[in-house]
Amino acid sequence: MNTSTTSTSGIGAIRVVGIPVSDQDRALEFYSGRLGLTLQSDTPLPGSDARWIMLTPGAGASIALVKASVEAPAGVETGIRFHTADAAATRAALLSRGVRVSEVLRWPGVPPMFQAFDGDENRFEIVE
Repeated sequence: MNTSTTSTSGIGAIRVVGIPVSDQDRALEFYSGRLGLTLQSDTPLPGSDARWIMLTPGAGASIALVKASVEAPAGVETGIRFHTADAAATRAALLSRGVRVSEVLRWPGVPPMFQAFDGDENRFEIVE
């Protein structure tokens, strides 16, 4: 078994996942202010009105708030699954901060989880 952090192809761990957003300032406020993620980088991209904005939940991969385009539109199912120790409590906390969330889903044999939506209707799950 290969226990190194880089595969034989030279590809390593997932470090950053991009989320397409239409307004980077609004998205930055949402992900840092309402979700409580920590800003790692906010750097203008040369020759563009976009910025490289990276945030982290504190451990694991970071997210990048990527300026939406025709090739990468906003309003998608991101496929991102954040972890929480208590889905119901986290849902209540996000709801109190104005985050649109679904009900907690509880299926036999599956951890409790719920969907959350940013200002562009990008969706991600919070999983216990």
